[in-house]
Amino acid sequence: MGRLVPAVNRALDILELFLDGDGVLSAPEITRRLGLPRTTVHELVTTLAARSYLVPVPEQPGRYRLGVRNYQLGSRYAEQLDLAAEGRRVAGEVAETCDETVHVAVLEGTDVIYIAKVDSTRAVRMVSAAGRRLPAHCTAVGKMLLASLPEEELGTRLPGPGGEPLRAMTENSITSPDELREALARIRARGIAVEERESNPDVSCVAAPVRDSAGRVVAALSISVPTIRWNGRRRAELEALVVRGAADLSARLGHRGAA
Repeated sequence: MGRLVPAVNRALDILELFLDGDGVLSAPEITRRLGLPRTTVHELVTTLAARSYLVPVPEQPGRYRLGVRNYQLGSRYAEQLDLAAEGRRVAGEVAETCDETVHVAVLEGTDVIYIAKVDSTRAVRMVSAAGRRLPAHCTAVGKMLLASLPEEELGTRLPGPGGEPLRAMTENSITSPDELREALARIRARGIAVEERESNPDVSCVAAPVRDSAGRVVAALSISVPTIRWNGRRRAELEALVVRGAADLSARLGHRGAA
């Protein structure tokens, strides 16, 4: 286990104080209850408020309550619990239909994390595992998720135009930020992402977005195919199937609109 960061521990101690009582505290109360220096508490509370983890109570000057960011994190945690369980079920149904490897993944920073996976039964298949992390720009699920971000948020995750090259996993990986943005624009227009041997030289993938009850893209579902079974007809079949699978998973998460 690595070294714990004292400042982070103290910030979390402050947030956890709000779980008790009426959920409203002042900096002096926090100082007294945690036994921390007044200056340290002031700096931590100011930082937490600036990041919307704490907000001032309008009718009570100098006092704070939990901010919306905590709700967003809690909601995302709850969503992923449901998403992983439902994702495994839908991935299993899609895999049974096409007998290829099916994944469900979420975006974390500039990486994707696979939270559900069902293998093909064929001898030649993609080898991977749930929990695996890969650069988003090298995968169909990752490009689908990046394409779903607002432009402003995308700009905080990727190098700007003409910026530093992106990491390559194969000779087919997109490494130019400008080329990636062009690819994301096409994916946004189609609603389907395709990756041809960009993360694995022997595998291609198709992916579609998964939405929650509010219509937000919270994950992507993909079908991975060894190159020996990848052709135009097979790609078209799998694109149609991945869209249906993603729509099914979205519906199970409460989404009622078009996928």
